[in-house]
Amino acid sequence: MRRLIHEYLEHLHGERHASPNTVRKYDEALRRFHEFLARDYLGKDAETVRPEDVDATAVRSFLAALTRDGLAKRSQAQMLSAVRSLFRYACLQGTLTANPAQSVRTPKLPKTLPRHLRPGEVENLIEAPSEGVVLDERLARRDRAILELLYAAGLRVSELVGLDWQAVDLPARVLRVRGKGNKERMVPFGRPAAEALRSWLEVWESLRTGAPQVTESEPVFLNFRGGRLTDRSVRNILDRWVDQAAVARGVHPHTLRHTFATHLLEAGADLRTIQELLGHSSLSTTQKYTHLDVERLLAVYRDAHPRARK
Repeated sequence: MRRLIHEYLEHLHGERHASPNTVRKYDEALRRFHEFLARDYLGKDAETVRPEDVDATAVRSFLAALTRDGLAKRSQAQMLSAVRSLFRYACLQGTLTANPAQSVRTPKLPKTLPRHLRPGEVENLIEAPSEGVVLDERLARRDRAILELLYAAGLRVSELVGLDWQAVDLPARVLRVRGKGNKERMVPFGRPAAEALRSWLEVWESLRTGAPQVTESEPVFLNFRGGRLTDRSVRNILDRWVDQAAVARGVHPHTLRHTFATHLLEAGADLRTIQELLGHSSLSTTQKYTHLDVERLLAVYRDAHPRARK
């Protein structure tokens, strides 16, 4: 079982080109599953657990243990997905003839609508680096460009920090983005984002020269040492400007991605276009925004129609 997990993670990284974050999450889920099998379900040494030892009851027992541990339904669903994928790979490799996790139902998830910001809130947040007190003007320009681009292009934070200047066409205002599954897409962005990127580019080199090594891939967004910015750093940057702009707490980089999609839908963009811009492989992933728009319409109706309040 340990060898199968190792081979599958190598397959995810080397052949499926999954992001490091995805590989890490699958690694955590599968190690936890393996540990549960050995210690709690089979009562045997972890090294002796074989893929053939696993049946549907073992997978259901794993989910029950996660529930007892207080793990959220969404996290349980993600772990089950990792286990299903592992055994699907085992079947393709000929290690197993059937997937023991295939018949196990995914935990029912609560229906939650993605949070988004209203236009005025977005404007206040994006303007914050230009209006706030800053210690380094260069980093303020960088932060403004980050906020502009997250909202203008609807990028995932991993896509943002992975951007190189070679993938940015400033005159045409288009990005070449490498998303999940190493899939590439072209994403346009507006004039304000282009101006913010040009402003950042003017001071970019003064930070990059302090980097330990200049490589062929020149990252768009740098930390103060001149290295590529990380996902966590972007979240910290956003937290700072959320406080500065007095926007409600709980705004994350993905909030701006949701806001991007919601504002497009409200302005009349069709779902297929939004799907392409977001890089969703399935239209069903994009369709959650229709529920969001219906909720907005219902709220307006309840507030505005005289008979709705009776």
